[in-house]
Amino acid sequence: MSSDAASAPHPKRRLPRAQRRLQLLECAQQLFVAKGFHAASMDDIAEAAAVSKPVLYQHFPGKHELFLDLLDTHLQELTGELTAALAGEKPNRERVEDTVTAFFTFIAREDEAYRLVFTAGMDHDEAVAARLSQFHSRMATAIAELIVEDTGQPIAEATMIGHGLIGMATQAARHWNRLSERPPMEVSAELAGRLAWKGISGFPKEAPGASRRSAGDPPRP
Repeated sequence: MSSDAASAPHPKRRLPRAQRRLQLLECAQQLFVAKGFHAASMDDIAEAAAVSKPVLYQHFPGKHELFLDLLDTHLQELTGELTAALAGEKPNRERVEDTVTAFFTFIAREDEAYRLVFTAGMDHDEAVAARLSQFHSRMATAIAELIVEDTGQPIAEATMIGHGLIGMATQAARHWNRLSERPPMEVSAELAGRLAWKGISGFPKEAPGASRRSAGDPPRP
């Protein structure tokens, strides 16, 4: 073998399409997390993935489609974790605490995927807003069904409580993640879960057939 042949650069290995798509998504996520959606460009993504822009456009029509693909993936993962937390025959207290822990676990991930869901600056994008609304509605309804079963609350009120639990868990986990000195995740999640359960368990189950009294009604004799 000649010295010229030995020193010639090896051609880049061509990745299978599915593997290349995954690589592009990973590079895009890193840039969206680091820069935000609006500051990251397709040029940045192509450069990070060491591909030409035509190769990038073979897989994704644009940056928006890349972001939505990542958002769908992470919302599906989070939905799976929350669904698992709510499933089974365990007491509802454990279900509530496991639900809060699922949010803490998601926000504590090293890849910081939560930034795509909660802090990417895409709140006013119609496609993103629709996906987030669907996610929150689905999970609030799942929580509400347990609340109705455990407390006898009407479904509309239980759904509102479900949305409140999601909001509280999200904000508590994000606050914990921003702390420079923070307690262990398990301890923080347990504290937030106990707080959530104290609130939900304060709604007593009504006796069958009991009518609800409005806030302005006089007390019954």
